[in-house]
Amino acid sequence: METPGARNCGRELLVLVAVLMVLAVAPLWAQDAASQGTQVEGIVRDAGGKPVADASVVLREADHSESRSKSLSKSLEVKTNAEGFFAFATVQAGTYTVSVEKPGFHGANEDSIKLSPGEKKHCEFVLVSWGASSTGIELDDRPNFTVAGISDSTGSGGHGSETRMRTGEVLAKETLHLESGEPAGNAGGTAAPGTLAHASENSLRAALVENPRGFEENHNLGEFYLRSSRCREAIPLLDTASRVNAKDHANAFDLAQALKDCGEFARARELADRMLANDKDLPKQQGADLHRVLGDLDEKLEDPLAAVREYERAAALDGSEQNYFAWGAELLLHRAAAPAIEVFGKGARLHPESARMLSGLGAALYTSGSAEDAAKRLCEASDLDRANSAAYLVLGKIQEAAAAALPCAEGKLARFAQEQPANALANYYYAVALWKRDRGSTDADTLRRVQALLEKASAMDAKLDVAYLQLGNLQFARGAFPEAITAYQRAIAANPDGSQAHYRLGQAYKRNGEDAKAQVEIDKYKELDQTEAATIERQRRELRQFLFVLGDQPGASRATSDPAVPSAPK
Repeated sequence: METPGARNCGRELLVLVAVLMVLAVAPLWAQDAASQGTQVEGIVRDAGGKPVADASVVLREADHSESRSKSLSKSLEVKTNAEGFFAFATVQAGTYTVSVEKPGFHGANEDSIKLSPGEKKHCEFVLVSWGASSTGIELDDRPNFTVAGISDSTGSGGHGSETRMRTGEVLAKETLHLESGEPAGNAGGTAAPGTLAHASENSLRAALVENPRGFEENHNLGEFYLRSSRCREAIPLLDTASRVNAKDHANAFDLAQALKDCGEFARARELADRMLANDKDLPKQQGADLHRVLGDLDEKLEDPLAAVREYERAAALDGSEQNYFAWGAELLLHRAAAPAIEVFGKGARLHPESARMLSGLGAALYTSGSAEDAAKRLCEASDLDRANSAAYLVLGKIQEAAAAALPCAEGKLARFAQEQPANALANYYYAVALWKRDRGSTDADTLRRVQALLEKASAMDAKLDVAYLQLGNLQFARGAFPEAITAYQRAIAANPDGSQAHYRLGQAYKRNGEDAKAQVEIDKYKELDQTEAATIERQRRELRQFLFVLGDQPGASRATSDPAVPSAPK
């Protein structure tokens, strides 16, 4: 281990230095040649995007297999520098957890970072101040970020472990479809569905026969079809009404919505643009509605940069729950977690009754690495709207991905299962929460409760392969390998492409002394895992990712560690 400054030293001194270095490192990490170059590094920021200096970052091995030395369960700790940067260099390949703490902030953690030999992993964490508002975020009236551009593709490296990345990507897509839980409003100035409730389709058609060129007759039947999700029938009627009275904003808005619903995005966008251009004196709410529709259309037309700017304009004109939610969801979808936290946080402050706003905030916090804070927001959301499954399902998915029990999750998921006993996922997620709390426990009562819930969930939904998978894991942990094999086989029957079920079945066969069958399942696992990885990588590269500049920061910030790329032309 000779260095330029040591070339003139004696052989004995070199040997002594080498021995001391080995003794200093060996108690923590048993290095080998295969692990050289493996490292973990990253950035810690606050909710406003500023670097957090002097935060404690702890790296701890999560793999405690019998083949490992017990000394490997110890941890390493470093402090972030003035730029919020930290690094653990030359660690052994394996699975690790990373936790970040600093006095005055909620902690953040990453449950499962898998390192291959020679791999470099980049993580990004957001610490939320204890002194923040009830939403967990301190905000002023202006956004503390600017979306500067987009990258044409993203790599798989970046904001933490593969588990969190995959779960965060699923949550981002599902967040887009969270319903407000409020009755359909008068968003475009059109009559709400209730105003047509007393008019049957036959009576509306009869009125149109009497006056086929009448504005009201065409508009009313067209709106009826639009509200009935029959956009193709609505378009010609609303189009006719528009030709009779092109200045009627309500009808034009309905026509734009019908065109969007039927996939005629370019035509719908042209109409919405024309409405904004032709009527400069639109009321703020109507203008905001049009900007939000334009955002929806731009996203469909694969122009997310234009979409996020339309959503921002909509929220600036009218700070409605719908406008803030659409803006935050678009940011989260394109991996701008820190700005999404800010937007959902302000939206939750402005609309404290909105369960889906808190759910969106929870999803964004989880994506940024703050799993415990995410769980708290989702628990609050479930209290706001106990009858709505959305917050429970997001909470359950986060608990499923987490390595340990999350605060408040078990109680809320227990309520979910109690109040919706016929919901298969309610029973499944409650079982997961119980098992995460007592994993490793031999308490027979807890194990019976978990098993009963999983069996109930699988009986309700025969396609719920994860319930069978967890049943197999439960039996495996008990050492009941034949029962575990049966459960894994049922999981595969429900979902033949589930790689984890094949892997776990292979392990169960091996423990049961059936080595040939075990090898078949392991080979199948490797094949499916490679296919899944290739599909996920393709989807990630197809997703255009926002480049954003946070307040007081000199450059664009990204969710990945890839080198900055030029913004795509608008």
